[in-house]
Amino acid sequence: MGPELIVYADLGCPHCASAWAEIAEREATVVFRHFPVSSKHPRSPALHAAAEAAGRQGRFFAMVDSLYADRGHVDDPHLWQRAERLGLDLDRFEAARRSAAIAARVRRDFESGIRAGVTGTPAIFPDVSEFDRQ
Repeated sequence: MGPELIVYADLGCPHCASAWAEIAEREATVVFRHFPVSSKHPRSPALHAAAEAAGRQGRFFAMVDSLYADRGHVDDPHLWQRAERLGLDLDRFEAARRSAAIAARVRRDFESGIRAGVTGTPAIFPDVSEFDRQ
C-alpha cells in the first residue's frame, strides 16, 4: 500500500461525500478521523457513531461507503437497515452506537482535528508522522 493519509471528514457533509470516492481510490492507507459538524449537519454525530459501531464488527469502511452513497436516508430506521444489509449483529450495533466509548472516540478525533487546524471538511493530511495516533 502507498502512503498514509489522515482524512478528517463529516459523514453528513455533501462535500465529503463527493470527495470520498476519489479519496478511497487513492493508493494510500486512509486513516479516517471523525469530524462531525453538528451545527451544519445535525445527524452527523449519529452517523459517526453508526460507523464506529459497524467498525466494532469489522465493517467501518463499508458503513462509511454506504452513508456517503445514500445521504438521503440517515435516520435511525435506515441506519438499522444498513447495519442489517452489512450483516451486522443489530443488538451489538445498537449497544455500541449508543455507548460512551464510541462517543469518546468521536470526540477525541474531533478534538485532534481542532488541534491540527481543521476548519472545514474534508481535510486531508498526507503525512501522519506529525499527528498523534490515539
